[in-house]
Amino acid sequence: MAYLASDRRDQAVRAAVEQGLLTETDPVVGLLDVVGVRASAAALRTAFEEITDAPVLHAFAVKAAPLVPVLRLLDSEGIGAEVASPGELALALAAGVRPERIVLDSPAKTRAELTEALGLGIAVNADNLQELDRIDGLVGSGAGLGSGGSQLGLRVNAQIGAGAIGALSTATATSKFGVALRDEGARERVVRAYLDRPWLTRLHTHSGSQGLGLELMTQGVRAVYELAEEINAAAGRQQIDTVDIGGGLPVNFTSDEESPTFAEYARALRDTVPGLFDGRYGLVTEFGRSLLAKHGTVLTRVEYTKTTGARPIAVTHAGVQVATRTVYDPASWPLRIAAYDAKGAPKPGDAVVQDVAGPACFAGDLLAEARELPLLEPGDVVAALDTGAYYFSSHYAYNSLARPGVHGFHADAGGVRFATVRAPQGIEEIVAESGGDRPDALL
Repeated sequence: MAYLASDRRDQAVRAAVEQGLLTETDPVVGLLDVVGVRASAAALRTAFEEITDAPVLHAFAVKAAPLVPVLRLLDSEGIGAEVASPGELALALAAGVRPERIVLDSPAKTRAELTEALGLGIAVNADNLQELDRIDGLVGSGAGLGSGGSQLGLRVNAQIGAGAIGALSTATATSKFGVALRDEGARERVVRAYLDRPWLTRLHTHSGSQGLGLELMTQGVRAVYELAEEINAAAGRQQIDTVDIGGGLPVNFTSDEESPTFAEYARALRDTVPGLFDGRYGLVTEFGRSLLAKHGTVLTRVEYTKTTGARPIAVTHAGVQVATRTVYDPASWPLRIAAYDAKGAPKPGDAVVQDVAGPACFAGDLLAEARELPLLEPGDVVAALDTGAYYFSSHYAYNSLARPGVHGFHADAGGVRFATVRAPQGIEEIVAESGGDRPDALL
C-alpha cells in the first residue's frame, strides 16, 4: 500500500500523542518524515542526472536544518553539505560528511576558518576580492590545491534583481554577497583575478531563496556561465571547470503539492543555459529549504481558548520561538495549520474563523490570524505544516522558551517508529546557557 505524505503525517500525529512525545512537560514537538526526505534527495539527484553526464555535488545548505542526524541521513542519500560558519562545519564533520563533499560559503570568513578549510581539503567560495587576497597569503604558490585539495572559487552577484522577499534576494544591485558584476570595472577585475590565479577553478552564484521564480533563477545561472566562458577564453584553457549554482528553489506553502519540482528547474536550466550541461562543467548545488520543508511538522497542544472582540483565539505553546519569520513577517511566511483532536485524529467540524496564538508575551505572537479551522478546544493538537526547514533551526529564545525536541519518523502499515534527532531542551540547560554557573559575576 502506497502512503501519501499527508497519510504519513496524520499517522505520525496520532502516534506522537499516543506514544507520549507531546506532553504537558514538552508541549511542542517537531516531526520529520524520513521517507519524504529520502524521496526529495532522490528527486534532486535524478533531476540533474537527466540533464548532464558531468559530476554534480549536491551540497545541502546546513543552515536549513543544522542537526547532525539529518546531515547524516542526507549524506547516506548522496547529499553533501554547504556550510557557512565554524559551527556548521563542525556539524557536517560530526555527521561523517567527507571534506571533499563540503563547500564553505560565508561573507565573513576569518583567517582561522580559511586555514582550517584549506587544511581539510574543503572547497571554498571566496565572497570578495579582499578575501581572495587573504587566500593568496594562505595558499602561496597553490601547492596542495586541485586534486585531493581544496577547490577554490569566487562568488559573483549577477545583479539580476529581487524576488518577492527582499530580505532573501541576494542578486540585487546592493546585495552584501559576492562581487557585483555590473558595477563599473568589476567584471574586468574578476577576469583579471582569475588570470592571476591559475588555481582558481570555480565560479559561484546564488540569486536568493524563497520568493524567486524559475526565470529569475535561471537568469542568474546564465550570467555566471557566460562569465565562466569569458574567463576560459581569456585564459586560453578551461581554467573554470565547475560552476556552483547555489540553491533557492522556492517551496509551495499553500498545499501538499511539491512545486516547482527539481526536475522542472533542471529542465529550465538546460533550456536557458544549454552550454552549461554539455559535459564541460561540473556542477555544485546548494539546496536547503526545498529538500526538507514539506517533510516537517511542528505540533503543539492548545492550552486555553477564549473569545476576544468576537474572534475565537486558541492559545498554544508554539509561536515566535519556533516560527520567528512567520510571526514577524506573516505575509511572506504564512503557515498552513491543521487541527487534530486530543487523541491526535483530524478534528471534524465546520470551519470557524479564529486565531492560533503562541505563548510569548507580545500581541503579535500568532501562528495564524483569522484562519478558518474547526473550532479548537483545550487539549486539541495544532500542526504547523511545511516546517521541516528553518523551523527546527531558527530558535528564538524570547521569554526563555525551550527549544523543542525533534523526532524523525517512519510511518507504514506496521505503524510509526520514532527516532530522536534532538532531545527537548531542559530548564537546567536554559539556566546554564544564561550564566547560571556565575550568578555573582556582576556583584
